[in-house]
Amino acid sequence: MEKINKLKEELEKVLLPKEIIVDEVYLEKRGKYTFLTVVLDKIGGIDLDSIVEATNIINPIIDEYDVCDSEYILDVISKERGNN
Repeated sequence: MEKINKLKEELEKVLLPKEIIVDEVYLEKRGKYTFLTVVLDKIGGIDLDSIVEATNIINPIIDEYDVCDSEYILDVISKERGNN
């Protein structure tokens, strides 16, 4: 869990200039696959272009942190919004 927290802190630092908020970072087993999920947000909502840009920025950082001993799938998603 400590590796995940440090990774989240690093991602927050590098995405701050893009005004992208790192809401959550977590490992989750779904069936036979493990997912490293990064939930992003932005004031006013985050669009697909921002998700792609963030993914390109964080990909090499995630590789450095080696948060999981086994293989995993990186899942970069936007924070869900409730209906008003």
